[in-house]
Amino acid sequence: MPLYVYQVIESDGSEGEIFEVIQKMADPVLTVHPDSGKPVQKLLAAPNTVTRFAAGNMSNANLGRLGFTKYQKAGDGHYEKTAGSGPDVIKR
Repeated sequence: MPLYVYQVIESDGSEGEIFEVIQKMADPVLTVHPDSGKPVQKLLAAPNTVTRFAAGNMSNANLGRLGFTKYQKAGDGHYEKTAGSGPDVIKR
């Protein structure tokens, strides 16, 4: 389910607390804070695209364990395998 960002609108019109809510896409947009009952507005936020394959998990050992083969340029027109079960060298 998506994570939505809302901001409280204070009684004097100023911006208040910012909070996040996990909602189904079909759920209606919140108009009041779930706890305080103060009016809120939905904010635009960048999507969160962090996955279990984020940069920290892209180690050679992890790639090989997950069934991927990784090659690294090693010289004049050839690549050497650094992870996985493919051929040891690929030449152009």
